Amino acid sequence: MKFKYLIMLIVILTFAGYQFNAFGQTSTSEIKYLTQGADVILAGKVLQQKSKWNKNRSRIYTDATIQVEEYLKGNTNESSIVVTYLGGEVGGVGELYTHMPKFNDDEEILVFLKKDQLTSGYKVFNGAEGKVSIIYDKNTGEKITTSNVKINTLKEQVKSFSEE
Repeated sequence: MKFKYLIMLIVILTFAGYQFNAFGQTSTSEIKYLTQGADVILAGKVLQQKSKWNKNRSRIYTDATIQVEEYLKGNTNESSIVVTYLGGEVGGVGELYTHMPKFNDDEEILVFLKKDQLTSGYKVFNGAEGKVSIIYDKNTGEKITTSNVKINTLKEQVKSFSEE
């Protein structure tokens, strides 16, 4: 009997994970939500990251510097922009948070940003869903998302939703 429930739980969790991934970066309604909620949307490349403790050493934050290739919404006329997110590693101490975006140096991305009211900097809107990794399709040579959506198609969607 316990085995039956275990199998059902595995099937449910697998399906829930599939639905979450399918809804993630490819859903038109999710793109619309991210576009309308973000203050700035840009495509660019992660240049570097630097982690640091907050003032009372209770949390680690990381600043990711992004070289801007194209602004899709909220052009700030800056060639690079710094995005701060929770987590990172300082002096052998690391913090990792679920649902937070993860950046890699030299990674190409499309990112939905929100102005941070406390610091006047930028943070990723809606956590990990607000950062889209861009890769090259080995077969076509085109830029696509990790969800296999052509980046130009995604950019067109973002631009159309930001005009609404």
